[in-house]
Amino acid sequence: MTEKSRLELLWIGKSGHPKVEPRILIHERDKSYHSKTRSSADQFDNRLIQGDNLLALKAIEQEFASKVKCIFIDPPYNTGSIFDHYDDGIEHSLWLNMIVQRLRVLRALLSEDGSIWISIDDTEGHYLKVVCDEIFGRANFIANVIWQKKYTVANDAKLFSPNHDHILVYAKEKEKWRINKIPRSEEMNARYSNPDGHPKGVWKATPLHAKSGSEKGRLFKFRFKSGREWSPPPGTFPRFSEETLRKLDETNEIWFGKDGKSQPARKTFLSELTNDGTPPLTVWLHNEVGNNHDAKTEVKAFNAAEVFETPKPEKLLQRIIHIASDPGDLILDSFAGSGTTGAVAHKMGRRWIMIELGEHAQTHIIPRMKKVIDGADKGGVTEITGWNGGGGFRFFRLAPSLLAKDKWGNWIISKDYNAPMLAEAMCKHMGFTYAPSQDAAEYWRHGHSSERDFIFVTTASLTHDQLKAISLDVGPDRTLLICCKAFNARLDDFDNLTVKKIPHAVLTRCEWGRDDYSLAIASLPIVERDGDPESASPPPNRAKPARKVNGDQPMLFGDGEA
Repeated sequence: MTEKSRLELLWIGKSGHPKVEPRILIHERDKSYHSKTRSSADQFDNRLIQGDNLLALKAIEQEFASKVKCIFIDPPYNTGSIFDHYDDGIEHSLWLNMIVQRLRVLRALLSEDGSIWISIDDTEGHYLKVVCDEIFGRANFIANVIWQKKYTVANDAKLFSPNHDHILVYAKEKEKWRINKIPRSEEMNARYSNPDGHPKGVWKATPLHAKSGSEKGRLFKFRFKSGREWSPPPGTFPRFSEETLRKLDETNEIWFGKDGKSQPARKTFLSELTNDGTPPLTVWLHNEVGNNHDAKTEVKAFNAAEVFETPKPEKLLQRIIHIASDPGDLILDSFAGSGTTGAVAHKMGRRWIMIELGEHAQTHIIPRMKKVIDGADKGGVTEITGWNGGGGFRFFRLAPSLLAKDKWGNWIISKDYNAPMLAEAMCKHMGFTYAPSQDAAEYWRHGHSSERDFIFVTTASLTHDQLKAISLDVGPDRTLLICCKAFNARLDDFDNLTVKKIPHAVLTRCEWGRDDYSLAIASLPIVERDGDPESASPPPNRAKPARKVNGDQPMLFGDGEA
């Protein structure tokens, strides 16, 4: 077995990587919102994007590559249950294709010291772990957090009553990732006491031995000033050197129990612990970070008519965002649902981007964020964070595809595009930053890739004389890419100009006219197996009829898994 075959999960359709169109975003001011006053700490440049999340991720990839500190996603779990807001019963290989395509873009968006947190259940969780090992690198796996999402027993369960989800945590670069520890709770501090009245204050007994150490430590022996000898238990090693133990013994920091006959232990004083908290555990109980019932209550506060089946509680997101980011960092959720991630990030002083395909981007998320911004949301983590309102967000929708076919089947620029939209779209496709000049004399400056390299986009057909005039305006110390409908000149006539035709310049760069990447899968032929006389056509009665789900692409289901 090769190294690659041991590390790579294979399934039908995996080899197909769609060339997703990097579309522009259209700002809708009437759906955007901000507070009436502003402070220096407010976050205003947050983004809520409605549209297919793979297209939306591709739309922001160029601008936000390597800038997102923390990503949280709660993708459909592929449970086979049809929820009101998601078709969550996707065939296995289709689900894997859906998630892999998005994870590749999400990794590109992560900063070098960033992390991604993925909520999932047992249906696909273990496959997802292998896929994430492949995309993010197995060495960058951080933890599999177990979240207790339910605290009651489902008495009608046929086998086990499930009450937990997984949250897979990966770093972009594990060596560069740093966490914020969990603040110490009163319950933790209550475990410390001072039965012997030690002047350093309350303490807790901790073992003198460790699970690992050098072989020399197996022969370790130490005599305390009381005359008692101590050696680490079989299979363990001394945690401290002889010199350290002697100092602890001299300062009465060794505990032998109330009767003086117990195994010696070190007194760990609360006053000597660092103030930055404790490392997070990998099991998160509902009384610490909330549960599904808490989350539904939070959602009802801004939309009582339509409550999500399995929303995430604000306390869960607060813990994730606290561990993985600092105030001012950028948080991303590309399966935004009811908007919990953005609401919590906003209350915690982080910047955020949320992407949501469905209408609940408007029916759930906008009302929720308005309440947060107005300081009218009193639930969730509002009190814990001390939130009282402020900030804002901008609402965007995806632009239509740049190219469309005319009645003869030829690709042309979509009639939905005006001149500024076309210029912005071509900047994105050609790798330029869209920044049109405000100087009328430099009408040809629509964007730049450097301080001396610019782009000009026009639907005009340019003559040799027009190109010559532009070349003189650009000057010998600058270069210009011109994207136009047509031109009448030799390509090498002007040293400082590069001229390309639209749409030919971008025609093969990506898929055009596709608006839905949510559940589409190719209908693949059945491969002939050894000893199987059947041809590549499917056997009788094997395939189930195609059915349309969440779009115009048919899903084909077979009896077996990929």
